[in-house]
Amino acid sequence: MEDPANTSVEMWIGRPKLILASSSPRRRVLLESVGALAEVRIPGIAESIEVTECPDELARRLSRAKAEPVADGLSRGIVLGADTLVVLDGELMGKPRSRDEARSMLTRLGGRTHQVVTGITLVDAETGRSVSAHATTDVTFRPISEAEINAYLETGEPFDKAGAYGAQGRAGLFISSVNGCFYNVVGLPLALLVATLDELLGNASG
Repeated sequence: MEDPANTSVEMWIGRPKLILASSSPRRRVLLESVGALAEVRIPGIAESIEVTECPDELARRLSRAKAEPVADGLSRGIVLGADTLVVLDGELMGKPRSRDEARSMLTRLGGRTHQVVTGITLVDAETGRSVSAHATTDVTFRPISEAEINAYLETGEPFDKAGAYGAQGRAGLFISSVNGCFYNVVGLPLALLVATLDELLGNASG
């Protein structure tokens, strides 16, 4: 398969490729698909959550906590950190720690609308300049049965994802509507990324 970053039709026109400070395969694939990925460097951080933080502030802070240590170790390059949160009725739903917790999350999400918040931070390693932003998307699940939840748990998909589901996988069958950026639900709001990069670089437009 041809590398998207080397195709003749380049969607990342005039912009530097990014160093992704994340282990997320979904973010890597999205960046590769638009020719924006230079390399991946996984940050060694322990994520901490302050109960007083609202989701958008938390998502931006966690994205900075991923990007800044990687940028500190480089002499040049644009580093991208990102963090995605799932929020239901104001409560954060992280990655499930057990099968029972994943089942509980999916049961609560069924037939309801929740929010997906992704914070992104871009850091210019050469200058130290950084810009952070966030996107919020409303996601509505159709009612889902216990049998469907059990079948989804058997796939193994829920266990490394906030809210115990991945929109780009089998859980796409649960989603009845999306209000906002779909790619935000996958883990990286691409349009916001372009706008944030242009802000970092001082470009008025793409």
